[in-house]
Amino acid sequence: MGSGDSCSRSERVGKPLCFLTTNPTPHSLLPTPQTGVDMKKRITFFALAFLAISGFHLAAQTLSVSGLLDSTVSLRAGAGDAPAFSYGFEEYANIRMQARIRDMAVFFCDVNFIAAAGDHAFTAEQMAAASPAGINPTPYIAGTNYIAGIELERLYFRINANTVRLETGLLRLPFGYGQIWGPTDFLNPRNPLVPDARPRAVLGAGLSWYPTDTLKLVGFGAAPRDPFSQEGAGGHAGLMMEQQWDRIDFQAMYSYESPRPGSNRGIHRAGVSLKADVEIGLVIDALYTYNREAETGLDGLSFSAGFDYSLFSGNLIILAEYLYNGAASSTSRTGGGNFSNGHYLYTGFTWRFSDFTNAGLALISGFDDVSFTPIISLNHELFQGATLTVSAQIPLDRDLFSGNGSRGELGPQTTGTYFNSSVKLRLRF
Repeated sequence: MGSGDSCSRSERVGKPLCFLTTNPTPHSLLPTPQTGVDMKKRITFFALAFLAISGFHLAAQTLSVSGLLDSTVSLRAGAGDAPAFSYGFEEYANIRMQARIRDMAVFFCDVNFIAAAGDHAFTAEQMAAASPAGINPTPYIAGTNYIAGIELERLYFRINANTVRLETGLLRLPFGYGQIWGPTDFLNPRNPLVPDARPRAVLGAGLSWYPTDTLKLVGFGAAPRDPFSQEGAGGHAGLMMEQQWDRIDFQAMYSYESPRPGSNRGIHRAGVSLKADVEIGLVIDALYTYNREAETGLDGLSFSAGFDYSLFSGNLIILAEYLYNGAASSTSRTGGGNFSNGHYLYTGFTWRFSDFTNAGLALISGFDDVSFTPIISLNHELFQGATLTVSAQIPLDRDLFSGNGSRGELGPQTTGTYFNSSVKLRLRF
């Protein structure tokens, strides 16, 4: 299920420390140098814990450490209440550790470190209000021109026993083959507007059984989204089956969410996902969410279908994926996702100039309100382990051109920006 090198910036919604939330927090909730003593104690605790984990090799056969460092500078032209122009500066590191314990078990731990200023620091304070009871899950320290934070991203173990695998802890429980929208991946809703976002982990477990080389059966469970739910209200339990053939992969899954306020009889989710490698790569991903209390109908369906195809000896890659987003589905805002309207289309083109350089152009279209967001990117490998990425997003809607008040979900007034660009240097080690 999870993997030690799974990377809340791709595999979701927001890099865990990308601080993308929808619940702003007053500036006063961000620790200051005078009131940050407790935060410093927490940082010390994390540092000691990190050193303790590094000493895990005393009981392990092998210990490997890897990671990445992102240095990002951003510039945006704000819309609405946002500043006319603003900048952001961010240093982000993800450190991954993996240790084998004899021949049966593997230990995984991922830790995120961040230092941010400008836009990145401003949006960081929203994290405090995003978690239950207004408790900030990431301890921040405020410096003279930056804030700094640490977050535990993965912490789990895996036990392998012939045809059985057990994974338990803070880990990824991914589902489906969708490349863009991922309806069945309901525990980690994706957002293509944040293409390099790292998926969030959940505290849970997955027990996998491999009856044959091509068949996998999985039983899984996850704690409620509210970590303070002592009765387990909103906890998840389910089953997943995956079958692989020569050119087709198929998944079917069912999940039950225990009763909580707003769903006194629980929530049922059932989905299928299919990937076919024929002349083109085809993907179908669908999840139906049923809440009897809310009398869910067709609005509980989230369905995506798409394809990818390469031309000119693989130098041009075309990717397109459609999404039907029911109002109570896994990809909708009310269902825990990121989108409000019913119909979307992602269209992307990537041109490979050489083994070291490629450029991408993608368009996310919202048909209900006629709004769009083009995404432009350029990637160049400076040397082995170092990649420079330049990207830009330009939200568009009818109001931008006519001023008639027809503002769209993907337009500048809703997203808060007319233009958003960044330059990122990624170092892998």
